[in-house]
Amino acid sequence: MVSMAVPRMAAMPTALPEFVDDLGGGVFAIDTGYHRPCYDAAYLVVQDGHAAFIDTGTNHAVPRLLAALAAVGLRRDAVDFVIPTHVHLDHAGGAGLLMRELPGATMVVHPRGARHMIDPTALFEGALAVYGAAEMARSYGRLVAVDRARVRPSHDGMDLRLGGDRVLHFIDTPGHARHHHCIWDATTQGWFSGDTFGSSYREFDHPAHGAWILPNTVPSQFEPVALRASIQRLLSFSPACIYVTHYSRVTDVPQLAARVLAMLDAMVAIGQRCCAVADRHAVLQRELGTLYAASLAEHGIEPTPAVLESLAMDIELNARGIAMWLDREPKESPA
Repeated sequence: MVSMAVPRMAAMPTALPEFVDDLGGGVFAIDTGYHRPCYDAAYLVVQDGHAAFIDTGTNHAVPRLLAALAAVGLRRDAVDFVIPTHVHLDHAGGAGLLMRELPGATMVVHPRGARHMIDPTALFEGALAVYGAAEMARSYGRLVAVDRARVRPSHDGMDLRLGGDRVLHFIDTPGHARHHHCIWDATTQGWFSGDTFGSSYREFDHPAHGAWILPNTVPSQFEPVALRASIQRLLSFSPACIYVTHYSRVTDVPQLAARVLAMLDAMVAIGQRCCAVADRHAVLQRELGTLYAASLAEHGIEPTPAVLESLAMDIELNARGIAMWLDREPKESPA
């Protein structure tokens, strides 16, 4: 008897759910539902009946990811890889739970983050100390460990093949976090950048001026010199687009790169000015809010209270990350 390979396709693709956006080229953005709509994206990459998830959101996002997979007509055993860009919980909090549902998948994670996926105790306890039990339950849930045998550490310059012909190329990109890699998709000439290239929310797109962007300087490993170098390395590939986690695909990459690097310099300068002031965190928050409001106004977006409220989490976390950098490396500069 001749054994037959089990097809990985589901019976028929269905209409995409409202939280899934077909970006073309076999790339789908999935709104994970974290924090607010269109804030946090996971990506499904499909090639020749094979698939990979890049970033996963939190545990609460897993039903959406599985629904997206079914909607594009693939079974769960079609997923070859789950790839967190780094192990911050809005990117990898649901990775372990998702792996339980994907019997053929290997997790590909930065070597500095691999141990936290195998044993997420320290990751969970660290977040619990910051957010408290109620917020952890509401936003993240209990983290699920991944079998060590199913975890593959990435390395700088590594290539993965998806579906035989699609190449995913990995580079080490510290600056936002030391456990961060970015993934180059040769098919669409785009980077899955996690938080390295910053955040660009679609509600701030302007019909004449395009997208608005700001750097991510969240705790606890923000390093501006390394972040600038990582962004420059992304640009050396002349990308046609960048798939940011917050939120979805952006184009006009050279213009956005100039904006994010200028904003990075401005944020570092704020931090250096506020290094020794009393009530530093409150001052950093106020100064960052003023910087973002001015930048949005210049971009053609009125910085109303509602607009600034939508940036409240960014302002809070970016202020914390800058403060931690100041305490760790007070003499570092972005030059």
